[in-house]
Amino acid sequence: MSSPKRQKMASLLEQLKNFSTVVADTGDFELINQYRPTDATTNPSLLLAAAKIDKYNHLIEDAINYGKKNGSVLKEQVTSTMDKLFVNFGVEILKIVPGRVSTEVDARLSYDVERQVSKAKKLIALYEDQGISKERVLIKLSSTWEGIQAARILETECGIHCNLTLLFSFAQAVACAEAGVTLISPFVGRILDWYKASTGKASYEPAEDPGVLSVKKIYNYYKKFGYKTVVMGASFRNIGEITELAGVDYITISPKLLEELKSTNAPLTRKLSVESAQDSAIEKLTLSEQQFRWLHNEDRMAVEKLSDGIRNFAADAIKLENMLKEKLN
Repeated sequence: MSSPKRQKMASLLEQLKNFSTVVADTGDFELINQYRPTDATTNPSLLLAAAKIDKYNHLIEDAINYGKKNGSVLKEQVTSTMDKLFVNFGVEILKIVPGRVSTEVDARLSYDVERQVSKAKKLIALYEDQGISKERVLIKLSSTWEGIQAARILETECGIHCNLTLLFSFAQAVACAEAGVTLISPFVGRILDWYKASTGKASYEPAEDPGVLSVKKIYNYYKKFGYKTVVMGASFRNIGEITELAGVDYITISPKLLEELKSTNAPLTRKLSVESAQDSAIEKLTLSEQQFRWLHNEDRMAVEKLSDGIRNFAADAIKLENMLKEKLN
């Protein structure tokens, strides 16, 4: 009598989906379709890469035509084209994912509350023009004090949900929770990059990874004190960082690491939970603007990585603009 076939263990990706909501960190629709995440997120760097792929030319051409009709001078046309291009990609992504797409406000507005609010409203209006409810969109803002206050206004006064990105410090996380933002994206891998460069230590075990420890602290703080803000780990360097955060609310993952998770069969243990967060020894904070700026400033890693991130996103936005200018002329 033959023995029954042993059931194949689910991949790490499938197991991870039992503990956390998986989000695809890409602007490539085919890759999103392949890994079937719940949500997807984009930024200028991802769209710059996607915009160079021929199969997406029709989205660029549509944005160009919109820009020409919605600007009297080249600068206005470029701005309108950029807005429409971000939304065009978002609309296509929403045809694939059942949840939400994150669309980023220009990083060059990171220190201007009013202009971030205005840009967010414009992006939402463009989505609504194409029949997409604001409930399916997260507006991505940099986690500066000004970005967090813009999110407070958008969330409380406009019903627009926000994703606060480039988040590196505990001060940023606390301020976001107090502002009532929908979701934050702490950048695990970039924190690790800084510590490796600063300490000369070549590698960290996942359980000791500084980025992982940062997200664990934030998650435990939010759950212990009942904040509704969703924690979405982002910017991973290896799957060890991801599996060590199994149980965090959301995880946004690049195609390369999604494939590694999909092709790896090994048992996965939940590492984070609301129940375990209740036992964490952490005190509640309330931060004024002055307290936020001081506490954030005390974290040299966070100060450097936030400014680096804003500069890099701004640089890629300029590259994308220059590419569009050539097509507008």
